[in-house]
Amino acid sequence: MTVSARVSELAEQIRGVSYGKEDASTTPRLGYLPVLRAGNISDDGLIFDDLVFVPAVRIADKQKIRCNDVVIAASSGSLDVVGKAARALDDYEGGFGAFCKVLRPNPDVNPSYFAHFFRTQEYRQKVSALAAGLNINNLRNEHLDNLTIPLPPPPEQRRIAEILDKADALCANHRAALAQLDILAKSTFFDMFGDPIKNPRRYPVQKIVDLVDPLRPITYGILKPGPNQDDGIKYVRVVDMREGGIDLRAIRKTSLTISEAYRRSLLLPGDLLMSIRGHVGRLAIVPNELDRANITQDTARLALKGTHPVFVRECLRTPGFQQWMAKHTKGVAVRGINLGDVKLMPIIQPPIEQQRLFVRLSTQWESVRQERFKSLMKCETLFRSLQYLAFRGEL
Repeated sequence: MTVSARVSELAEQIRGVSYGKEDASTTPRLGYLPVLRAGNISDDGLIFDDLVFVPAVRIADKQKIRCNDVVIAASSGSLDVVGKAARALDDYEGGFGAFCKVLRPNPDVNPSYFAHFFRTQEYRQKVSALAAGLNINNLRNEHLDNLTIPLPPPPEQRRIAEILDKADALCANHRAALAQLDILAKSTFFDMFGDPIKNPRRYPVQKIVDLVDPLRPITYGILKPGPNQDDGIKYVRVVDMREGGIDLRAIRKTSLTISEAYRRSLLLPGDLLMSIRGHVGRLAIVPNELDRANITQDTARLALKGTHPVFVRECLRTPGFQQWMAKHTKGVAVRGINLGDVKLMPIIQPPIEQQRLFVRLSTQWESVRQERFKSLMKCETLFRSLQYLAFRGEL
């Protein structure tokens, strides 16, 4: 029979770097080191952009990220973020912020096996229940230390880790293919229209608020969706917006009463969604399956009427526009962009014939992208099934 062990027996827990607002820089400086925050932790691994830099003296050697560290978002205003974890695949000359924690596994556990535990649905459900607070959700040291992990003999840990690593790599291949399609879309947009922020071709420019249906103005959604309702109204979270699409497998439902209180943010197919907190700048077009669904407070709905949503989506995905968003994104622990700034986003307006040509070209690779996205979802479903069996001792 497989024994279990507490996390505190298998790993050292390390606190994050504390720093004041006056110490933080959004650009590299001499004598400064990067610090990862909750937004740098994704289900697909650590993200090494949108960093904050602090004086190197603020970061103890122990607080520098090391290979096989599991970096965890320990505090957030969103339960979708708190508990999110990713394994460091290499040493990193930088630290992690005070709203994160690191678990550094010891030799008693296979590091890959250990890291996979923190990507399971069971783990996320446990920590969400433990961390839930009135305003800010926090994982305390004891919450992580007291978690128990099935601990088979080392050869079995290694065998399980190898299976999960291979399944994970298969998913990564699908993500890489989607990334290549994204590069194609971005390069085509740039070739046809140039950088939309620099606007070298001097196209007319309109604020995005003027391109939105005045009867359905730009808005964010539900503040507190409450517990999942089997017969409720679907709503989209930032975590559901992935790879340029919406992952329908994990869509949750809120009560009709709550959704009705936020009728202003109901969705129609073709609406453009943009994340405005945490991972700022994620974009997705609402599919038919989410007709009359809703969104959370971390997402803005752009009900475009004066231009095609595919054109605007690709405009917002260009490096120039992503930099524009980064400049208007504020906050240290939880990064966000104000709706007031969203409304002022400058959208170039090339001749409508050019926009339509771009949309027709986009349609050709969008169908391929959708098939790849579906394949990724199937692959991830398989991966989750293997994880479930692995930590039940049935793999």
